[in-house]
Amino acid sequence: MHSTEGQAMTHTHINFQTAPGHQVMAAAGKKILRPGGRAATEQLFQWAGFQPGETVLELASSFGYSAIALAQRYGVRVVGVERDPESVARARANIKAAGLEGQVEVIEGNIFNLEHIPGQFDYVLAEAILTMQSQPGKAKILQGICDRLKPGGHFLSHEMQVQGREDEIRKALAETIRTNATPLSETNWMEAYETAGLHVVQHKAGPMGLLDPAQIVRDEGWADTVKFFWNALTQKTIRDRLLAMRNVFKQYQQELGYIVLYAERH
Repeated sequence: MHSTEGQAMTHTHINFQTAPGHQVMAAAGKKILRPGGRAATEQLFQWAGFQPGETVLELASSFGYSAIALAQRYGVRVVGVERDPESVARARANIKAAGLEGQVEVIEGNIFNLEHIPGQFDYVLAEAILTMQSQPGKAKILQGICDRLKPGGHFLSHEMQVQGREDEIRKALAETIRTNATPLSETNWMEAYETAGLHVVQHKAGPMGLLDPAQIVRDEGWADTVKFFWNALTQKTIRDRLLAMRNVFKQYQQELGYIVLYAERH
């Protein structure tokens, strides 16, 4: 699903019956919207071994929460790209409040036009973004990512992966998540990266735990988990959407999962 720490959606802006799944989950109070949860993201960070002063380009930065957390934790400099102007404004306010204006910047831009981002980076980070793109879309974004990396720079990604019944699963995801999610197999993800000039150095796959109660507790903590389930229980349209998504995840739990990949620019 979506890559960033959750967005506090206001109900006036959302039609819960038609909104994309990540917006429904965020409206219910879920903050970690990545298929492998917090643990999978931590695996990426371990592989990266960020050093203070290194540079990170984060795609789809939303309100800037993960960019701020990266800067605070590792001392890296982060440039985030976010398409939505309101989210960019929120991110800039959050960066200012954190006192990180010299270290974190979120700019308004489109992930399909990364050539407009100046400079090259030690790392590019993208979580649950490529899954939502068509094959040509994936290829264009991956090429843009490769171009924005310094030679020897690294791409960190966290996506959905599928093994078997791919067409059937894509159709089921489209009906329940309301986006044309196209997860790839482990082999096809790696092939797409290699084609773009990104050599996969490390990768790890695991089960899809996005709406698994145990993973929700691990990702969100008890207090936010209670809020999430209370919102789901008390708001029927949210509850119906969440149950439909969870049913699909359970139905295809043998085939559907997450994958994290750590790739190096050739």
